[in-house]
Amino acid sequence: MRIAIVSPASSGPRSGNRHTAARWAKFLRDSGHKVAVATGWDSGDEDVLIVLHARKSYESIERFHAARPGAPLIVVLTGTDLYRDIRTDPDARRALDLASHLVVLQERGLRELARRHRAKARVIYQSADVRFRHAPPARRFRVAVIGHLRMEKDPFRTALALARLPERRDVEVVHLGAALSPDMRKSAERWMKREPRYRWLGSTPHGETMHWLACSHVLVVSSVMEGGANVICEAARIGVPVLASQVSGNIGMLGSDYAGYFALSDDKALARLLERAARDPKYYRRLKDAVVTRRPFFAPSAEGSAVRRLVRESNVAERTRKRTD
Repeated sequence: MRIAIVSPASSGPRSGNRHTAARWAKFLRDSGHKVAVATGWDSGDEDVLIVLHARKSYESIERFHAARPGAPLIVVLTGTDLYRDIRTDPDARRALDLASHLVVLQERGLRELARRHRAKARVIYQSADVRFRHAPPARRFRVAVIGHLRMEKDPFRTALALARLPERRDVEVVHLGAALSPDMRKSAERWMKREPRYRWLGSTPHGETMHWLACSHVLVVSSVMEGGANVICEAARIGVPVLASQVSGNIGMLGSDYAGYFALSDDKALARLLERAARDPKYYRRLKDAVVTRRPFFAPSAEGSAVRRLVRESNVAERTRKRTD
C-alpha cells in the first residue's frame, strides 16, 4: 500500500513526533509498503494517511478526508492532544470525528476519549532499540533529566528538588535537552550558577543522551502532561529506575502500582523520593525491578507488530465498507 505519515514541524530538534514517524515508516517499509514522511499532506494517491498530533496536523486531516472520503485516516494523539486540545480546541475535536482510527501511546489515554471515539482507538506503546548497559557511577548518585526545556515538561522541578537536599553533596543532576525559548536558556544558566550539582548540557546527539541515561541511577520525568514519554521506554529498556510526576500519561506507561510517583509540581515530594532512592537499596531495587518488568511493552518488535496490524485492519475495514456501499 501507499502510505503517508504526517509529523508536524517542530521548533525543537529530534522531536518525539519525528522519532515516532521515522520508526513507523521503517516498520511499514520493512513490510513492503511504500511510505512517505512529511510535515503536511496536500494531495496524493496514498491509500492510508497516518497523522501525528490532531490539532497541529488538522489541515492535513481535513484535506485528506475531503479528497479520499472513507479511506483509512489514522490519527495518533499526543499528550497535548489528549490532556488539553481535545477538551477545548474545535479542530482537535473535529479530528477525532474525521479519523477512521485513533491511536493513544499508553493505556490511560483511552480514558480521555468519549465512548464513540474510544471504540475506534488502539493503544500502541512506543519502543526503544537501546543497546546500552546500565552502569551508574559508584561514588555519586546521578539523576538524569531528559527533554527539551518547555513548560509542559516542568523542566526545573528536579533542580528545585535538589536544592532541598543541601546535605547530599553526592547527588548530581544532569539535564539534557534544547532550550526552546531564551527564557528557558537563561533559567538553566542561572540554575548552574546557583547550584554546582546541576549541569545543563543542552541538546546532545541521541547516542550521547543514551550514554548519560545509562550512566545515571534514576531518570526524573516531571512533566505536566505526557502522551507517553519515549524516554521512559528508553529507561525501561536499559533498566534505569524512573521517578515520575503522577499524571495520567506517566501512570499509563509505568503502571498504577508503580512506587516512584510524586505529586505534580511537588519538588518537596520529589526530593523525598530522591533521598530514598539514594539511601534505601531495597526501594531502589523495587523501582528497578518494576521498570524491567515493563520492558516487553516497549520492545521494537511489539510496536512494529502493532503498527502493521493497525494498517492491515484499516485496509480491511475500507474494503468491507466498499463492498457494502
